[in-house]
Amino acid sequence: MDDIAQKNADRFTGFSDTYESSRPAMPLYPVKIVKKYLGRIPDVVVDLGCGTGLSTVIWEGNCSKAIGIEPSDDMRGVAQSKSSDTISFAKAYAHDTKLADNSVDAAICSQSFHWMEPTSTLKEVHRILATGGVFAAVDCDWPPLSDWRVDRAYNELFKKIHQIEDTNDTIKDNFTRYEKDKHLSNIIGSGLFAFAREVVFSNTEKCDAKRLIDLTISQGSLQNIIKHVPELIADDIEGYKALVHDVFGEREFEIEFSYRMRIAVK
Repeated sequence: MDDIAQKNADRFTGFSDTYESSRPAMPLYPVKIVKKYLGRIPDVVVDLGCGTGLSTVIWEGNCSKAIGIEPSDDMRGVAQSKSSDTISFAKAYAHDTKLADNSVDAAICSQSFHWMEPTSTLKEVHRILATGGVFAAVDCDWPPLSDWRVDRAYNELFKKIHQIEDTNDTIKDNFTRYEKDKHLSNIIGSGLFAFAREVVFSNTEKCDAKRLIDLTISQGSLQNIIKHVPELIADDIEGYKALVHDVFGEREFEIEFSYRMRIAVK
């Protein structure tokens, strides 16, 4: 299990700066819903697969203590700079957090649950959650809404990326991805939770051409190809960059992130 988890973590090595500068921070809405289902302000929140800590720092002032769990040394190195009296980070896996039984009020996966083996991860979440504790898996629908021409180009780029992932011998065996559309059924099917449902929401952020390009480049699937067989995708990346610059130029604009949150109560 650790071998698979580490392979997935290794996908996020080498671009933590791009990830940190372009990825969306956790919106406040999931925090609001977690507190609503919990019925109070949480004491301890664990952010599983926290990356550079973008999804951890939102909990400052919204809980007594937040712990970011991240196996990638590269990503966690950036996250450590965000440590405070109430926020800390640890190297561990989502299926083996090293935390005590019944010690957590809320466990969150922000755009990370699809890189975790669901059965073992949900068992670990159940173990560390106190009775009545809340689990939430929050995911973006990619791409963020900007301009229909850019959205179409993004989809075309990632259609090729997924084809390469499926067929290239160098790529296809160095990661394991679990389908996002099975998150809710996996949670319910585990039999570990008293209630589970899906919540859909959106969040608006400011953007420019550079950020939108970096946001695309920060996707683990694309980074995996860039690291191993860049020649298969280089021309496609350059074409996408040119289109984004052509559409948006130097101006600032708004993008809409669409989210799906699967939330459950122990």
